[in-house]
Amino acid sequence: MRRWLAMALAAGLLAVGLSGCVMEATTEKPVIYLYPEEETQVNVKLDYDGTLTSTYPSYENGWTVDAAPDGTLTDPSTGRQYYCLYWEGETDTEYDFSTGFCVAGADTAAFLEGALADLGLTEQEANEFIIYWLPRMEGNAWNLISFQTTAYTDSAVLTIDPVPDTLIRVFMAWQGLDEPVEVETQNLTAPERIGFTAVEWGGTEVAR
Repeated sequence: MRRWLAMALAAGLLAVGLSGCVMEATTEKPVIYLYPEEETQVNVKLDYDGTLTSTYPSYENGWTVDAAPDGTLTDPSTGRQYYCLYWEGETDTEYDFSTGFCVAGADTAAFLEGALADLGLTEQEANEFIIYWLPRMEGNAWNLISFQTTAYTDSAVLTIDPVPDTLIRVFMAWQGLDEPVEVETQNLTAPERIGFTAVEWGGTEVAR
């Protein structure tokens, strides 16, 4: 009974916090990696339910790049090379914390290493993710973490041409906590990386 009450209280507090937040959430550092089987010109478009605040290279009406199997992206008009496509924006999307993980701040790095592997990121991709988020999370007593599915993908629709054989999108919503809460454990899975693979990761800190 105590466990159920704790879960219900936590869910209620989160619902109040999310629905009562008047500030827009920032969709932070989504980066997109492209790994075709052979050098391919790829067009990427983003239909975002919000306002783009920063993109690199410049988004304009989409990105068109020559992608190599090792992930190197070349702007066909300038010859400049990139290792990813970057965007950031502001949105009022409400994220889903009905399942997730409550992780001690000191355990955040180890948790993310395992979770990101389960979600299909390579060690190099996971390293980029962790070094971006860890400095903001490891000093908290606790972090409530939920990897978003349709709450994110419906608000940030990617169209990639040619269509990848494998698409992996990892988006972490999280909130720093002073005390732990109980939450139903989230099941993390990933598709097998076969053929032309596109990968995106990003996240957002949800205000308390």
